[in-house]
Amino acid sequence: MYDLDFLADMLKRVSHFKSLEAADRRTIVAMGEVLRFPVEATIFTEGAPCAGMFVLLKGQVQLRKFGPQGQEHILAVINPVIMFNEVPVLDGGPNVATAVASQDAVTWRIPCEAFHTLLRQYPQMGIGLLRVMASRNRFLISQYEDLSFRSVVARTAKLLLDLSGDGQNLIDRRANPNLELAARVATGPEPFSRSLSVLRRSGYIQCTRRTIRVLYPEALAEMAAVEIL
Repeated sequence: MYDLDFLADMLKRVSHFKSLEAADRRTIVAMGEVLRFPVEATIFTEGAPCAGMFVLLKGQVQLRKFGPQGQEHILAVINPVIMFNEVPVLDGGPNVATAVASQDAVTWRIPCEAFHTLLRQYPQMGIGLLRVMASRNRFLISQYEDLSFRSVVARTAKLLLDLSGDGQNLIDRRANPNLELAARVATGPEPFSRSLSVLRRSGYIQCTRRTIRVLYPEALAEMAAVEIL
């Protein structure tokens, strides 16, 4: 299923590789390997030696950080086709987060040394990588802003807006359990549940056991101090 031509075509969807010719992408693909992970499998762990650079081809991956008392924060939710684990690949340090397959996942992985060889051989990849790193840095600054200046209720409102597409879609609670959503706003399940209750009692959202519906996206946007696109 994942032959060289197919993988080379998939790789074209990653910004780092868009400018490369198909033959060059096939050469790059041959330097890595396809790895499969069942749901909840750990792909790599924070603090361990660099696991290499990954491209998610299918499924979903969460990048998680754990606090000293076992608190969990979901830094990012990765969907296809996106590269991840660039930082340790570039600086040679340990993995900066733990990656877990939140759905059955298929990835392409290339070791650190091989990736450095590619950067020397194809310098245009470095330009694409700089753009991605800049985007990731903006995202981290946004997360810092959330934690510093927004309450748990405001962070919950912002997350619900994101997940619902500014109120256009229902949020499937089976695919987004409270434990996971709490981790995405860097809080515990109980404070997150209380935040949902506040929003529900205010009439801004409607909750059932299966779904969350955003009824007044403008009110959530005002609470979260964000703009609706």
